Amino acid sequence: MSLSKKLTLDKLDVKGKRVIMRVDFNVPMKNNQITNNQRIKAAIPSIKYCLDHGARSVVLMSHLGRPDGVPMPDKYSLEPVAAELKSLLGKDVLFLKDCVGSEVEKACANPAAGSVILLENLRFHVEEEGKGQSLSGEKIKAEPDKIEAFRASLSKLGDVYVNDAFGTAHRAHSSMVGVNLPQKASGFLMKKELDYFAKALEKPERPFLAILGGAKVADKIQLIKNLLDKVNHMIIGGAMAYTFLKVLKNMEIGFFCNTSKSPREKPGVHRKLVGSMTAGHVERKAGYLHSTEKGYLVHYSVK
Repeated sequence: MSLSKKLTLDKLDVKGKRVIMRVDFNVPMKNNQITNNQRIKAAIPSIKYCLDHGARSVVLMSHLGRPDGVPMPDKYSLEPVAAELKSLLGKDVLFLKDCVGSEVEKACANPAAGSVILLENLRFHVEEEGKGQSLSGEKIKAEPDKIEAFRASLSKLGDVYVNDAFGTAHRAHSSMVGVNLPQKASGFLMKKELDYFAKALEKPERPFLAILGGAKVADKIQLIKNLLDKVNHMIIGGAMAYTFLKVLKNMEIGFFCNTSKSPREKPGVHRKLVGSMTAGHVERKAGYLHSTEKGYLVHYSVK
């Protein structure tokens, strides 16, 4: 199906229905204070549309940070988001201290007309991502039957499902793929991105240049493969460039550190890369300033 032909919120009948909406409220915080509310503001049009068109309730679910399946309300609670959301919407927002379970199901079963409900961080449950890490650092994996129960509980919170979390659309997590409702649609933020990609991928203007960056090369491999037969040129930049230099030029790149996961800082070498990948092959014309000695840390800041 064409990206531009997906069912969207404006084609969905929400009157009298409970809408469960996956949003991306993974906002930056400092001392439990939101420092940038842009992601919350981006979800407002979809929420208001539901309310203006007679939705009985809008139940919002999101993740925040990386609690790895362990409840950490002091650090990763979405409660501050509820207050910000109330200010932006100009109406009360009910915050629930969990996202699944009998108490949550009861609160969402028969809400007052026009209710807005925000669930607690989905990632407080290992069943959201399927795996996590205990407080002692031990890797944990969710049991299949518990994942099924988690998804079933989420499915009880609404009558229709709306996905407006484009930033999480590449994740096969329970809240993204496991809500079992007869009607599912994209919200306006998701629609905007899908329309853009439909234009770029289905009928692109030529020459078509793609610029890719980021830190996680493994997450981009499939994207790169899918784009190669569509683009005229591809430029690899950002932290991914380290891996390409290692493979293409056998260049020492040291120990790469993405500081979104680690606060450590050690001596290293910053350098720039400009190069291109054409459909079908990689041009080895990339320039660089320095290599990085073994044992050193490449510091990459993610903002």
